[in-house]
Amino acid sequence: MIPSPPTWRWLGTVPYLQALDAQRAHREAILAGKAGEEIWLLEHTSVVTTGRRPVPDLDPARLARHGVPIVATERGGLATWHGPGQLVAYILIDAGSRGIGARALVGLVEETVIGWLAGLGLATTRRPGLPGVWAGRDKLCAVGLHLAHGVSMHGLALNLDPDLGVYDLFTPCGVMDGGVGSVRRLLGDAPTPEAAARSLGPALLQAILAASPGTPHQIFQGGVDA
Repeated sequence: MIPSPPTWRWLGTVPYLQALDAQRAHREAILAGKAGEEIWLLEHTSVVTTGRRPVPDLDPARLARHGVPIVATERGGLATWHGPGQLVAYILIDAGSRGIGARALVGLVEETVIGWLAGLGLATTRRPGLPGVWAGRDKLCAVGLHLAHGVSMHGLALNLDPDLGVYDLFTPCGVMDGGVGSVRRLLGDAPTPEAAARSLGPALLQAILAASPGTPHQIFQGGVDA
């Protein structure tokens, strides 16, 4: 059965481990039929996260000296950073019931971000074999998802106006032939994560509904959590 239309919510600043535990619990609730699909938009305090694969050049002591902890997760990809000035979107949907495969969901997220950035006047692209959204050789948005029994968690991290110096402490996403950029670096200005969430949240929902066969294209907007 195709689920009811999802909702999106702006959660403010949330510590990474708190959000990770909440995602896992919400996915289990979706699988048990006790919760609906949601997209959570938020900002984190500074943290480096890793995926299922080992990251051989990651130096925990060096990151710790700069006040950046490391958290291992079940998502795809290698090491990435989350923190102030970056908009994170966690996508908690029953992709299986919607007929959306894992690769298709990644592509859907990437194309939605590309379209959203175009609205700011930025031309960005995908790179074959390298998930995310790129401006030339610089990654603006990391994308990493994990599906269990068809239900997704994790999502995207879009650099609006972060301190890019933190990326000098490790190799972001293991990419050796590219760097990391931000909307502010390219445009000289950038919306806040909360302001960006107001338009990117509905855009992600609309893309998910459009990709779901037989699903009414209706969006329900969630409120702002204090």
